[in-house]
Amino acid sequence: MAAETFTKTDERFMAAAIRLGRRHLARTGTNPSVSTLLVKDLGNGPVIVGSGITDIGGRPHAEAAALAEAGEHARGATAYVTLEPCAHHGRTPPCAVSLVNAGITRLVSALTDPDDRVSGRGYKILRDADIAVAVGCLEDEARSVLGSYLNRSMTKRAQATLKLAVSADGMIGDRKVQQLMITQEQARHQSHLLRAEHEAIIVGVDTAIIDNPTLTCRLPGLEDRSPARIVLDTGARMSVDCALVRTIEQAPLYVATAYPQSDSAKALSDHGVKIIACDIHEGRIALPELMEDLAGIGITRALVEGGAQIAASFLNDALVENISLFESDVVVGKSGISSPVSSNELPDGFEIKRRALFGPDRYFEIGRV
Repeated sequence: MAAETFTKTDERFMAAAIRLGRRHLARTGTNPSVSTLLVKDLGNGPVIVGSGITDIGGRPHAEAAALAEAGEHARGATAYVTLEPCAHHGRTPPCAVSLVNAGITRLVSALTDPDDRVSGRGYKILRDADIAVAVGCLEDEARSVLGSYLNRSMTKRAQATLKLAVSADGMIGDRKVQQLMITQEQARHQSHLLRAEHEAIIVGVDTAIIDNPTLTCRLPGLEDRSPARIVLDTGARMSVDCALVRTIEQAPLYVATAYPQSDSAKALSDHGVKIIACDIHEGRIALPELMEDLAGIGITRALVEGGAQIAASFLNDALVENISLFESDVVVGKSGISSPVSSNELPDGFEIKRRALFGPDRYFEIGRV
């Protein structure tokens, strides 16, 4: 099948839809953060007459919200959707049927839904109603928002984003310094935004004990977007007096351990910590199985902020889909801890997708080829 042809107008409105979809990342439960724009020429060129995004908790869907806002203006409009409209019936009609009934004349989609209940069926409903359907507009860009949903649908695992801050000499820490600030304030703010866009943040127990972090989102206005904190703690060594436990009212806390019945695990549980019983492989928590367990409790996007060892383990198990890499001009020296990734040394199968500057620090968004 020949590739679809999209106009600059198509790409402009799809880019706007993709940006809209980022607003509810990690807030829509097991449903993806889909967005829809309804666009129509009202006499002075195409304008947005309705917009919608999957609501917090997962309902209502984006198409329903956009149609409600557009009202009668939906008739004759083009719908820009970041994901194929649903085709399965519940108490309410499928979004594909709602679009047909509203009288749209064209649908432009970024991604096909891999869900067996939908895949291709949503498009067929529209085409059977003589509505023009074009698929694949800004597909790669849309994956930056919906990739975790696609990954969970196909692998039944949560998707891992690896976040690293790397010095000019390729280090992510210093053995002589307990908490080394490699990046400056602007980059650290961006790191907190990444936390707000993920449902969980993963660190190793050594980070939890030595750095004693809270791992919350501390950007003004986004404090309620703090992800669940997950500590990889094979032997259940974490203390109930640590900052993570003391801030448990701010965000859920999970400890993944091979000893869920130990006295220390029970003490953590008594303080509100949720214990995840894990398999062990070569003395460490089996990460592929853990990511399946996380998907099973509704976590689709996990930000890995652990040290070099944790980062290498996720990369070696092929669990990382995206890397958020910050690089600075700070020099650590011989006592530094080497990073497994730099902008000049990417893991096999990855490429730089986007570059940005945050103050003096450089940012690289890296994804699979």
